[in-house]
Amino acid sequence: MPFTPNPIQSSAVSLLAFVAMAGAAAGQTSSEAVPVVVQQVVQREVLAGQTFIGTVMPRRISKVGSAVEGRVMEFLVNEGDPVSAGQPMVKLRTVTLEIQLAGARAEHQLRRHELEELQNGSRPEEIEQARARMLAAQARRDYTRNKLDRLQKAYQRGATSIDELQDATSLAETASQDTVAADAAYRLAVAGPRAEKIAQAEANVAIAAETVRHIEDQIERHTIEAPFDGYVAAEYTEVGHWVTKGDDVVDVVELANVDVDCMVAEQYIGQLTVGATARVEIPALAEQHFTGPVSYIVPWGELRSRNFPVKIRLDGIPQDGGPLLKPGMFARVTLPVGQTAAAQLVPKDAVVLGRAVPAVFAVDVDGADPRQGVVRRVEVELGVASEGMIQVTGALEAGDRVVVEGNERLQSGQAVRF
Repeated sequence: MPFTPNPIQSSAVSLLAFVAMAGAAAGQTSSEAVPVVVQQVVQREVLAGQTFIGTVMPRRISKVGSAVEGRVMEFLVNEGDPVSAGQPMVKLRTVTLEIQLAGARAEHQLRRHELEELQNGSRPEEIEQARARMLAAQARRDYTRNKLDRLQKAYQRGATSIDELQDATSLAETASQDTVAADAAYRLAVAGPRAEKIAQAEANVAIAAETVRHIEDQIERHTIEAPFDGYVAAEYTEVGHWVTKGDDVVDVVELANVDVDCMVAEQYIGQLTVGATARVEIPALAEQHFTGPVSYIVPWGELRSRNFPVKIRLDGIPQDGGPLLKPGMFARVTLPVGQTAAAQLVPKDAVVLGRAVPAVFAVDVDGADPRQGVVRRVEVELGVASEGMIQVTGALEAGDRVVVEGNERLQSGQAVRF
């Protein structure tokens, strides 16, 4: 009778075989040392930390208003859009101003041509024409004078009447004055325009140019631009709306850097200095921790609470979809405002977050090879930050090596080399 294996026994054998294979594979993986970078735990005198409640706020916020009144023709941004300094956001109607600008530019061109005409002086043909008129006037003057001389002699002989003599006298005087006028005109043509005339023309050109600039400035004011790099936080108008001078149009916030605002009680404020390093926890971003300098200590506290505003400056950490740190986020700020005490510190990159309790990976060095070892996960409690280091409380001692690079996927018992 052929042997028929028990189904339960067969399943158990298969399971044992699978476990054995998995264990062999795991053993093979664990035997391969993972390359990491380590640094030592240090012990240092630091100020004890005190935690305060804070809020992430934009570094700058601007309510961008309209410098002129007009109708909104284009609204070029939406809430949440990133904007660059000088980027157009809203355009108002400018047709009337553009018509005025065209006329002002034509007037400016006319004044420039008038100035050029004066600066160039008289043309050679004009001078020659004035000279010809002067010579003609001189000829008429000489003719009328000779005629008057003849009539005076004839009148003395009684050969002519007094009327003819008076007519000749009048014509001679007129010809003489015409000669004076023609001579002056010739000299003016040769000399060219007076300096005062040129100065007046230059002033007219300057006035026309400033008129053009004024209208161009008015048109420019009809385009509302972003005051700095940031994000649109709010809209207050829409296409077709009429806005008046001073009306709010959009809010723009700068988020390349953010401030964490917190209130510090008066018994601690005297121990805090600008530039001191603060540690910031954002519960909404539990897998990350942040450190930054105290950027402002406002020297005016609230009279009721006796708390003073303090700001901690953090990098906004840009990413797709906007900065990681967003205004309005809840924060816990740990400031160095307690008594001085000895503390153990590790580089901030050694701390691994993402679980309920922060941890570091300590390295137990292999006795045979000081460049290799096995890691163990050590849960720690975080304290104050100081010069790129963070205070930790846990099963660590000064001089222990902790992993600062390559610790994201480590597991306890895993072999490493450094």
